[in-house]
Parts: sequence; structure tokens; C-alpha cells
Amino acid sequence: MAQPIRKGWPHDDGYRPGRFTGWILPLAFLLLAEVCARLDIIPARLLPPPSELAQTLWSLAARGELLPHIWASLARVLAGFAIGSLLAIALGLLVGISRRAEALLEPSFQALRAIPSLAWIPLLLLWLGIDETPKIVLIAIGAFFPVYLNLVAGIRDIDYKLIEVGTSSGLGAPELIRHILLPAALPYLFTGLRGGLSLAWMFLVAAELIAATRGVGYLLSDGRESSRPDLVLAAILILALLGKLSDSLLRLLEQRNLRWRDAHRPSATKS
Repeated sequence: MAQPIRKGWPHDDGYRPGRFTGWILPLAFLLLAEVCARLDIIPARLLPPPSELAQTLWSLAARGELLPHIWASLARVLAGFAIGSLLAIALGLLVGISRRAEALLEPSFQALRAIPSLAWIPLLLLWLGIDETPKIVLIAIGAFFPVYLNLVAGIRDIDYKLIEVGTSSGLGAPELIRHILLPAALPYLFTGLRGGLSLAWMFLVAAELIAATRGVGYLLSDGRESSRPDLVLAAILILALLGKLSDSLLRLLEQRNLRWRDAHRPSATKS
């Protein structure tokens, strides 16, 4: 009997990737970089071989320096992402359901969104000093806008008939938000959360330029000042791995909460 083939997008004719398919490209790149460095095609001072990066990471770990840097960066990203996301959800709901709030807040948010991350650093230093607070605030700013924009778009995309059904059933504003608005906008919200998490890691590097003495961004700065490309690339590799790991966890949460979306996709049997 023929197996059912799922239709829709992405259209893949029933293709199912292997468990390690996503590792092919990065491993091929690392192998190519190692070969080019060993054959002196690319100078090691510009692109150290991956084996040297591994030695640098091992040296940092053996001296007990690696984990404190990672934990410091993780704590900043988690705190900033949580604060920025919660504020974005609250204000996104407000703007999404109120035209008055949209007219009042939207122009200012669009102007603030255009400010580069590095432009915030002098102001945050003047206002908040040089401790952890300005770093977390900067990361929260980076996480805020993707979550806010996607949630507002999700609320505006909800079928108005669902709102009418809820109001005619006697639901008040809190129940309407809890039972209709948030569930219907959940795909948009998770898209915004993943985008906000990605920007939180990007803003982390700028945040750890604010008089930091610990963190992965500090390793980047230290490698630049000491002219050590191996340390710079090792820090970039750590950021990439941490970003991928955190995004995978958020994606797993998304899949568990949006199972209904897969259940309602059209499918057909190919004979």
C-alpha cells in the first residue's frame, strides 16, 4: 500500500532528512579550512586551522576560564531575552487590540527600532553605570522588537469572526486574550521569539564591550587586542554553538505547542 505523502510547503516530494544531514556543511567547511591551512593556501595568521581552535578551547577549559565566560554570557542573554520578550508581549497585545495605543506608541517604536545597538552604549553607560544592568538592558532592547512586531502582526492577522464568536459568548477582555488572541497568534509569537533570541546573542557582543571582564564577547575583544585570531574564532564558534543550542530548544518548545498546525496540514495518498 502506498505511503501518504504530505503536501504543502516546503514541497519536498516526501523527502525526510537524516539525523546528521545538517552537519554535512559545517564539517565540510572545517575539513576544507584544515586542509587549506596545512597546505598554506590560506595563511594561519588569517584563518587558523580548526585543530588550533580546538587546542585554544581546550587550553581555556583546562585553565578553568572557559565555563565562567560561557555562564556569564548565558546569564546575560537569558535575563535580557526574558525582560525584552515579556515587555514585547505586553505592549504587543496592547497595540494589537487598541488603535489608540497603536497611534500613540507605534511611531516611537519604529523610530527606536532604527537605532543601531552600538549607539545605545554611551547613553546606557551614562544612565546605568558599568555594572551588569546596562548589558542586560541592551540585550533586552535587541530582543524586544522582533517579538513585538511579530506578535502585533499575528494579532492583526486573526480572523475577526473568531473575535465575534468570543465576544458573543460573553468572554471579557482577559479571557478573549487568553483563549483566542494568544493561541491564534502563537505561530507569529514563536517566530518573533526565535528572532529575538537570535538578536539577543548579537547584542550580547555589543553589551560585553561595556567594561566587561568576563563573557564570550570579552574573549572576542581580548583576542582582537592581543592579535590572536585563534581566540577570536574560538569565541565566534562558541557564540554559534550557544546560539544554535538555544534556538533548537526554543524550536522544540514551538513544535510541542504547535502540533495542531501539523495535524491540519492537507495530505494525500500517492498511488
